[in-house]
Amino acid sequence: MNNTLNFKRLGASTMTIAFALSAHAFAQDGGDGEFIGTITLGESKRAVQTDTAAAITVIDKEEIDDRQAGTVAELIDSVPGVTLVNGSTPSGSGINIRGFGANSIYGTDQKVAILVDGATTGAEEIYRIGTQLFTDPYLYKTVTVSRGTVGSFEYGSGIVGGVVRLETIDASDLTGGENGFKLAQTLGATTNNAGFNTSSTLAIQPDEGIEILGNFTYREQSSQNDGDGNTIGNSAFELPSFLVKAKYSFGQDRARSITASFTQTDTQERDVPYDTFITSTDIFGNVDRDIKTQVASLTYAYAPIDNDLIDLEVQFTYSNQKIDQTYIPFSSPFGGEFGFGTVNADHQYENYKLTIKNGSYLETGPVTHNLRYGTEFLRRDRKDASAAPGGNDDRFAFFVIDELTVFDALTITPAVRYETSQIDATIFNGSANEAEVSLNSDAFMGGVSARYEIQPGLAVFGSWAQTENLPILDDLESSTEINGTRLIDVSEKAETFEGGFSYDVFGGFLGEGNAAALKLNYYNTELDDITTYSSGSLDRVELDGFEIEASLGLASGTYVDLNANIVSGTEISFTGAEVDWRNLTQNTVQATLGQRVEDFLDLSAEVVTAFERDTADSFTVANFRATATLPEGPLAGLQIRFGLENAFNEQYQPLLSTRPAPGRNFKVTISNVFF
Repeated sequence: MNNTLNFKRLGASTMTIAFALSAHAFAQDGGDGEFIGTITLGESKRAVQTDTAAAITVIDKEEIDDRQAGTVAELIDSVPGVTLVNGSTPSGSGINIRGFGANSIYGTDQKVAILVDGATTGAEEIYRIGTQLFTDPYLYKTVTVSRGTVGSFEYGSGIVGGVVRLETIDASDLTGGENGFKLAQTLGATTNNAGFNTSSTLAIQPDEGIEILGNFTYREQSSQNDGDGNTIGNSAFELPSFLVKAKYSFGQDRARSITASFTQTDTQERDVPYDTFITSTDIFGNVDRDIKTQVASLTYAYAPIDNDLIDLEVQFTYSNQKIDQTYIPFSSPFGGEFGFGTVNADHQYENYKLTIKNGSYLETGPVTHNLRYGTEFLRRDRKDASAAPGGNDDRFAFFVIDELTVFDALTITPAVRYETSQIDATIFNGSANEAEVSLNSDAFMGGVSARYEIQPGLAVFGSWAQTENLPILDDLESSTEINGTRLIDVSEKAETFEGGFSYDVFGGFLGEGNAAALKLNYYNTELDDITTYSSGSLDRVELDGFEIEASLGLASGTYVDLNANIVSGTEISFTGAEVDWRNLTQNTVQATLGQRVEDFLDLSAEVVTAFERDTADSFTVANFRATATLPEGPLAGLQIRFGLENAFNEQYQPLLSTRPAPGRNFKVTISNVFF
């Protein structure tokens, strides 16, 4: 108790000092000579991607560190269109984009792709178990969220919600590309509840062509409390992770490189509810659960400076997610000594992928082409588990994406992908015997986007895309029919239209050194031939919404970030009955006001409002953050970060979440790079 009190007093005192320091004014005098002073370009916390027609948001290392997130989900919950399912824990949580992805029944619906260093990760429809977020934010330097379908054809099929791409840190991120070695150390703590994290990174660069990096991260927390002070069951975890990565650059101009990386995250849960989405034991009872997530990537790249036609990448990736479960006897009132078959199921998904792709730049008259094309071989091996079919899914795909620019004003980007699938599986055929089955399917999908720059900084854009979600192993056991067709034969089909405008300005009427950006995007999606969410009663889903991203950065250091998501959706049955889409999210608005004081201090206040739905109350949450960086001295570069999340201890439960959100949580992190 005394340690907690001292921690709070220390944090409060240090935050008071940090805010007081922001009151100091910094000034520069201009002389009469040639040097007239340094012009500071205002920037916000997050850049708005106004130069593309696709709906893309990039979260860089600065923002990753600033948010002090405990999970990858917490990193991206500020992206418009992204909604978390219990995002504050790695277990029982997931990412939902535009109403697709994780839900409270399955950890994923196959319509949001998550890639780590190019590797396809995650499982399929594991009942009542989230499968997406078993990794640690400290391992990554960027997280890119592509919403919708039009930007997905390079990464997979059946992507309706979007793509989340995570890129691990490199040694050169610490060494700055200079020979030598660096040691980075981060320590963090949280008050809700007894949270602790540590991350150690060693980066070695013996010469310009060799980079070696190792990282070990450990994170833990006890069961959290909600805004009313009640314990949130099933929210405690321990999460050790590590990353090893090496890169060798060679050849003329070091145009060739080989990069290898490996990450692993483990978590052990003892006597916890089988259903990871809930807070207390239900009819399924409790289990001991061990989860291991591994990702390996080996990449050869060749990009000669003097040849615009070659930007080659050959990449082999491997991902493995293993979930072992042991039922706690008599923990279920209905499962007795041995439990349900589902509860005792051990799961393992292994993904092997070989991707060969190239980029070419060429000119044909007034048209320039940025061409990306490649082929992909993917094998998914799935362990045969109780209540879940096992087998393998072999896929082959090729894709072509051509970004054509005409007179520097009009950019048209057609994209196509063709994919085949062969599933060989063992299924339970409704009798006492198992059956060996095979299924071959294929699909041709694609889309086109266009962006026209009306005048410098002002552009309009639009896109159309169609994709297919080929049948998965879980579909093979179903005898349900949709309009007389068995689910085994059906590919889900989605069509999306998008359109909007963007505007950015540097200086001009805003004044020298000031900058602003705005992007508004409307989307309309229809999903047909649905196999994922129903037993044959659901005909189609129709969704439309607006996403808004805006930023303002002043030379004085003041910045403002704003994003909003406004969405509506309907599911239509075969009888014509219409109700709200079951995975519909709340409309949200998020605004951040910040102040930078040179390179020393960064202060920000963030307010998030979610509006009422029939099945969820509205709520408003305030978060405060401060980062202080020592500019000089023996500890130059030392950073101290403070965060006060849910500052007013709001009691709320976001739509789609199955657990209340955590109450007030004070966070502190200390980090530095040594040597």
